[in-house]
Amino acid sequence: MTRTNTNDRLRRLELLAVQLKQDGLCTIKNLADLHNVSERTIARDLQLMRDQGLPIDADRGRGGGVRLDRHWGVGRLNLNYPEAVDLLISVAVAEQMNSPMFLANLASIRRQLIASFSSDKRYKVSGLKSRILIGATASTFVQKTIVSTNDRAVQALHQAFLDQRSLDIRYKKESGEESKRSMEPHYLLLNYPVWYVLAFDHLRNAPRAFRCDRLLSAEVSDERFRLLPKSKFQQSLKGNDVI
Repeated sequence: MTRTNTNDRLRRLELLAVQLKQDGLCTIKNLADLHNVSERTIARDLQLMRDQGLPIDADRGRGGGVRLDRHWGVGRLNLNYPEAVDLLISVAVAEQMNSPMFLANLASIRRQLIASFSSDKRYKVSGLKSRILIGATASTFVQKTIVSTNDRAVQALHQAFLDQRSLDIRYKKESGEESKRSMEPHYLLLNYPVWYVLAFDHLRNAPRAFRCDRLLSAEVSDERFRLLPKSKFQQSLKGNDVI
């Protein structure tokens, strides 16, 4: 419980610094409501931030505002695991698309992100770029069938993808029929703006492509898998002109 409370507070302090920088002027009451804690807790947090050297000013009187000096930079960015994974995948996509714009610092960003992972995950995420595939733009017909993604299912997919673990899913087919599957997520394929996971489907005992927006739920299993070569998924990649 103590560790959880400490982690919650550290995360709250990070968010407070960002909010004070972005919003300019906030009240303690607004910050307390936003973080679902008491005003006394926010006041203690702000004092701790001052003790750490952050230039926080406060207006006197009830309901007074607090602000962070506008010349102060947020500094080091701390991301949790799902945030780092999402950003790393985004960087890999940008690198694969090879756009001439905004690419100057991507390699450096990717190296810093990889360094932020624990040593047991670092080797696996370093090869992430080769497992992100960019194909042709999705047809107008396919784009019209896009549905909202299940965020929790996508986070589970990302974790299983990086850790090379099997995933137990509920999936909705194009016909509307639902099925339960156990699959190994080997590659991610973007037919902009539609994402697919190229996986080994244990139900069919064969490689298959699943649309990520049709994942109804997903749970990471303890079963690990060895990465298959892209050649095993040629049927799914036909006509995609993948880079």
